[in-house]
Amino acid sequence: MPRHAIFAMPFAKVYPLYVQKAERKGRSKAEVDQVICWLTGYDPARLQQQIDLKVDFDTFFNEAPALHPNRAMIQGVVCGVRVELVEDPLMQNIRYLDKLVDELARGKAMAKILRQ
Repeated sequence: MPRHAIFAMPFAKVYPLYVQKAERKGRSKAEVDQVICWLTGYDPARLQQQIDLKVDFDTFFNEAPALHPNRAMIQGVVCGVRVELVEDPLMQNIRYLDKLVDELARGKAMAKILRQ
């Protein structure tokens, strides 16, 4: 099966787009970082290191310290695809991240976004 092009895309290329999307809706970069750290287990310093190293999405998720066990609670549609039905684990993690940023931009409470 062919690999998706996004797997090789640098996370650092998409990260500013996540921040811009959130900021346009009155949310902050710190909140975007909090969501990413919750999902991946990175601390803020290590997240910044991954951005600075321009690692691709594949590496970003494979090196994630601890993917959050509650990420399976993330449900909904991103780009016309239900995230809970995505079969490829890496693509599903990318879609989870997209969904979390979408929820943040839509003004959802942080406690709900972080499935607490």
